[in-house]
Formats: sequence, structure tokens, C-alpha cells
Amino acid sequence: MAKIALPLLEIRKETVKKWLPKRKNHTHKGDYGKILLLCGSVGFTGAAALAAMGAARSGAGLIFVGVPQSVYPIVAGKLTEPMVFPLPDQDGKLSQEAIAEILERLAACDACLIGCGLGKSEGTYQVTKAVLEHADCPVVLDADGINVMQGHIDVLRRAKNLILTPHDGEFLRLGGEFGCNRLAAVQKLHCATGATVLLKGYRTLICGKEGCFINRCGNPGMARGGSGDVLAGIITSLLGQGLSATKAAALGAYLHGQAGDVCAELLGEHAMLPTDMIEALRYILK
Repeated sequence: MAKIALPLLEIRKETVKKWLPKRKNHTHKGDYGKILLLCGSVGFTGAAALAAMGAARSGAGLIFVGVPQSVYPIVAGKLTEPMVFPLPDQDGKLSQEAIAEILERLAACDACLIGCGLGKSEGTYQVTKAVLEHADCPVVLDADGINVMQGHIDVLRRAKNLILTPHDGEFLRLGGEFGCNRLAAVQKLHCATGATVLLKGYRTLICGKEGCFINRCGNPGMARGGSGDVLAGIITSLLGQGLSATKAAALGAYLHGQAGDVCAELLGEHAMLPTDMIEALRYILK
């Protein structure tokens, strides 16, 4: 069982400056992470695009986006910098036939994200299971990637380096239990799965092998569809650049929250969009 490191630490600007990967003169795109995103389905193409652009704005060197063949033209039309490729699908969602190509591409990557807009089906379950069981690189499991793993905590335990990013509903579907203490609940799921757990919501909590953190920035304007996809992309980008799972999750939460606060100040909480938060990242990171 994983050991919990206490106390609960607040993520601060000084911590971000210390953890944020530095860019060096004599480098190339391959030095800043090759990441694989498996996202999207019919009706949810925006999730793939938001995750990919969140990753791009966070400094990832190479971004590969695998999507169901039926939505490939739509997602490819939304993205310029990330490299989109089609995968076998069934009824608009990834099928088991995609597994061989996914695992081949995964072997050459530094981090992987699976789940944003993926949809729930037997095919997406089998694809997610294969990624978790075979990936040597860190994997971020978000949204429907979490949902298809309901009742399969044994698969989560077998993953080598996993980050779970649930909201409250997804947390409960994973087997999490809420009492009066949300931190204790996050710690318990971390122990049960061995994964780094980031529980989204007011005052996001992160618990991993390097300790437990709380993010105090962010605002209600971020509570809208697509915001979590941006966060998942940011975290995957940071993993690809060499941060540990705990640090990538904590730093990702902070950058995401700060971007949301910039948008709220400039646009107001009612009008701000996840795409605005992606643009705000350039000011936060600078």
C-alpha cells in the first residue's frame, strides 16, 4: 500500500518557478516530450481539440492525437500544430482493432492521455485496458477513460505510472467515498490504486507518492464543459517534459487555475471559455 506523505501543501508561485521545466539553447522538439492523446468520438470532437491545444500551449514538443476514423476530418480541421491520425472505430468510438497501432505508437512516447470525449463502449474499455496494462510511460486517465474503468480497480493497480483526474461523480464511480474530509477520501483512493489522484472541484486536491497538495486558485467561471480537457492536456504535456506524476498534476492544476483567474478578470466568469483559458496560458507561463 502506498505511503502518504504529509502535510498538505499549498501550490504557490515560488513552487511553480522551481518545478517548471527550463528550455535550453541546444535542444530540439524531441527534448520536450512526445505525447500521445487518445480522445474524441462522434459528438465530442471538441474534447480532443481542447486537450491537444492545452498540451501545445504548455510546452509539449510533439503531440500525436489518435481519434476515431469517422471524426478524423473534423478534429484534423480544428488542429494545426498537433498531429492527428485516424484509428479504427465502431459506431463513432474507438474499436478493439485500434489497439495494435496504439501500442506501437505508445512505445515511442513519453506520456499518454486517454479519455477526453472518448465515449463508453466495449471498444473504448478494451483500448483503455490495453493502454494501462502495456504503457511504460506515465498515463493520464480522464473523463470516459475513468468511466469505462468502473468496477475494474484491479486494472488501475496494474498500471505502472498513472494519474487519475476525476470530478466528484467520476471519483465515486472509481470506488471513492466522501465523508466530511475530502483529503482523506483522496488519500484513500491513492492508496487503493497506487495512482496519483487529482480530485477536481473547488480547491482541487492532489495526492501522490511525493505528497498531498491543494490548489487555491481558480473560479466558478471554469465550471463548464471542456475545462477539464484543457487541464488533462496541460498535465500530459508536463509529464512529457519530464515532471513526476505528482508534480505534473499539482503544477497543472495551478497553471489551469491561474489561466482561469486571468480570464475571469478580463472577460468575467459568465463569458469566459476553455479556449480563452488556453490562450491565457501564454501569459501565465511567460
